[in-house]
Amino acid sequence: MIQKKLAMILLSGLAITACAKSNSNSSQANQIPTTKSNLSPEQKQQLQQLIDKTKKNLIFVKGGTYMMGDFGPEHSEEKLPYDGNPNSKPLHKVTLDDFYMSATKSTYADFDVYTNVTGQKEVGDFTEKQRKKYRIASFAAGINWQQGRSYCQWLGQQINMKMDLPTEAQWEYAARNRGQYVVFPTDNGNIDTGRNVWSFEQRQNSQEKFRAYRDISEPKQFPPTPMGFYDLITDNFEWMLDWYDPEYYNHSPEKNPQGPTTGTLKVVRSTPPSDGQSLKMFNGRTMQRYPMHPIANPEEIKDAKDLNIHIDFNYNHSVRCVANP
Repeated sequence: MIQKKLAMILLSGLAITACAKSNSNSSQANQIPTTKSNLSPEQKQQLQQLIDKTKKNLIFVKGGTYMMGDFGPEHSEEKLPYDGNPNSKPLHKVTLDDFYMSATKSTYADFDVYTNVTGQKEVGDFTEKQRKKYRIASFAAGINWQQGRSYCQWLGQQINMKMDLPTEAQWEYAARNRGQYVVFPTDNGNIDTGRNVWSFEQRQNSQEKFRAYRDISEPKQFPPTPMGFYDLITDNFEWMLDWYDPEYYNHSPEKNPQGPTTGTLKVVRSTPPSDGQSLKMFNGRTMQRYPMHPIANPEEIKDAKDLNIHIDFNYNHSVRCVANP
């Protein structure tokens, strides 16, 4: 019984958190750290490299109008939904202003520069043994919602742009190549296992390379979308600015929707590390949206503590930032 419970906790720590008892409205607060004034020459160099990388990674997305949500009934041959979850319905009109979005998810190396020059603790909750396997500099960083937002807003200050988490309307618009009827955010809109998404064997080889015992986030291994975005389909969920409401699409405003004003769960897009077979069957579609506790589900924290096991509940939750002109 304990083993079964342990397995469920381990899986839930990496999958979708569907409910939460605590109200997390305080996590919407503005918490932008300040860069230290007495940076060493090495820190200044690292900061400048991050600034240069950030500017280079930003992709301009021309605004426009599109139909957001599950477009299966209008697009699929069978006229059936692409997404079995009702929270991606109804299809509704959205109009967005121009914005920029990062081509990649932010890595542990990016966050290490950020926490170093702002005097914060490194992100990631690992034991020393886990750290060697799962906290690789080039991996997409595992963070909670507030860490992601604070990082994006701080980064915006460094490049003199208004940066934040993407709204889910912005993310879906970009993933669908400015609102086209694109089902999977790959280079051709389809899943070609082993060529534009991971195969099971490639995942296993990656585990062996890093001596890991689970699928890990190893970004930029496959071609980007036509707009230049990498890993929109996999290699970690991405935090959205929006609070989650399964009924939000029924009353979402048309112009630049920001999501509900309050809530307990946040929206995430993309998927955790997975392979083509899993993506075809369950996840990875451009319109799919998932609820996630912005910190960690209190019940899961308690269960892990009771069983005396160590879990980083945000290991598969990452961020790519947007800049709003």
